[in-house]
This record gives sequence, structure tokens and C-alpha cells, in this order.
Amino acid sequence: MSHISVILVHFNKKEATLRCLYSLASLQKPLGVKFDVVVVDNGSKKVFKLPAFFASKKYHLIRSDSNLGFTGGNNMGIFYAIEKYNSDYLWLVNDDTTFKKDCLKQLYIAACTNNNWGLISPKIYFTPTKEFHKNSYNKDQKGRVFWFAGGVIDWSHLTAFHKGVDELDRGQFDQVSNTDFCTGCSLFMRREVLEKVGFFDKRYFLYFEDVDFSLKTLKAGYQLIFWPKAVVWHDNAGSSGGVGSKIQVYYQERNRTLLAWLYGDFKTKLLALRLQYQNLLSGVSFRRKAVFDFYLRQFGKQIII
Repeated sequence: MSHISVILVHFNKKEATLRCLYSLASLQKPLGVKFDVVVVDNGSKKVFKLPAFFASKKYHLIRSDSNLGFTGGNNMGIFYAIEKYNSDYLWLVNDDTTFKKDCLKQLYIAACTNNNWGLISPKIYFTPTKEFHKNSYNKDQKGRVFWFAGGVIDWSHLTAFHKGVDELDRGQFDQVSNTDFCTGCSLFMRREVLEKVGFFDKRYFLYFEDVDFSLKTLKAGYQLIFWPKAVVWHDNAGSSGGVGSKIQVYYQERNRTLLAWLYGDFKTKLLALRLQYQNLLSGVSFRRKAVFDFYLRQFGKQIII
């Protein structure tokens, strides 16, 4: 009998995490599959406690006393799940996500379709009213606006972006397809992938860690798959201060340089140097810090003022 562990990293957003847990509880379970949820309290200011509703069910809470970021929080949950359950599959979900009732079932079907599909990402919409341009959609359209329909790595601009973002779903991404990377927002993987490529690289802490992990998985000979039959809704960028925040910009600037140095060709590395030069001239302290920290090898979590 196969076993699936869901890893949910909680950080301060109690209401979002509870909404996610209740959505997980309502999922259809694949036949012949055991299913457990590991909640990682990632150093939240207020210690998270599982409601009584989950006490007798297969929901387990572990805690880190400090914020380990996306990388460390998920690594902690993955390690716990493998040690405790010897899980065959792991499903990483953001704490601000909810799910269509057959989402887990569909992801499991995808994993059983091809043994070479190492990582699988679902179709992800913005949670209704959480769209970037919420006034551009009518009430009936909200909940069908794409956040992720596959990922593209643009080495010529040293960035990674989501296909379909801000587009209304009209069936244009209903085909199963390969993707350059799978998003950590909702990432279904085979345990054997971890055995070959290792855990998430803690140097990233936050942002581009899923791209790095995807590239390692490709290098190990697996395919990365976008599976649109599985559906997730996502609030988007809540724990990092939102789009364009100091935290987001700092980690994205520092980490995309690290990605370029690890995987890019000579031309990509020259581009990274040019972007660093622009950050140094920007006059913005956290952009300059991203450059200095890269050369000082100050990776992982950093204080951003």
C-alpha cells in the first residue's frame, strides 16, 4: 500500500492554515493509499495548535523554534515524514492554499501514469479576491484566474515566471505538459527523487529554491509535469510581505545570482554580473545587500532593514 505525506509549513497565518487544513480534510482519498498530514510550525510568533477536530485524525504537528524559511521548514517536514511513515510520495503545499476535492486523487493518478515523472504541479488559480488585478474580473470569473499553469526559466533575463498568470481559464492550459520547473506552492514528488537529488538547498531560504530543486531533478533524469486535472487556489505571497516587498526583492536578487552561478552558462553569468552592478548603483540598501551577501557567502536567512 502506497503512503502519501502532505507537508504544510505554517508561519503566523493561523486563519489561512486552518482553512488549508479543513480543505485537506475534505479531499477524496485515492483507493489503497494511506494519507497523513505533517504541519510544521516554522517559528511562528504564537505557537500553533491543532484544533480538536484534527486530534484523532492523521494530522501531526512539529515545531521549529526559529523561522527556517521555505527550504528549512519543508526539509524538516519531509525528514519527519520519511522517518515516521517511509512515505512513497510527498506533497508540499503552501499554508495559504485550498483544493478541489479530487486534487490529491488526481496528483496520485499522475504519479502512477509514468514512473519517470519525478515532480508534478497542478493547475493553480488565485484565491478569489486575491488576484493581482482583482478589479479586472467579474464575480463569476474570480476563482478561475491563473496563478500557475506551468513554469518557464528565462535564462536570457535570469528570471523564472509562471505561464498563464492573470489569464482567465478558457481551456488554454488543459493539456498535460512538461514544465521548466514545478512550483513549491503545490509540489507532488516521488520519494525516490529525494534519494537521488537530496533535500532543498538551504542557501536559498526563500525564492528560487523550487527552481533549483527542479533543475536537480531534471539532471537526475526525471521529467517535470504540469497536470491540469488537479486544481489548487492560492492567496499569493502573504508570508514574505507581498509582491515587491524588501524581503521578496532581496531574496530574489541574491538567489537568482546563485542560480546563475550553479546552472548558467558563461553568457548567463555575465548577465548576472550586469544585474548586480545595476543593483549596486540603484541606491537601494537591500538591493546592494543582496550583492554583498552573495560574495560574502551570506546565504540562508538574513536580516533585511
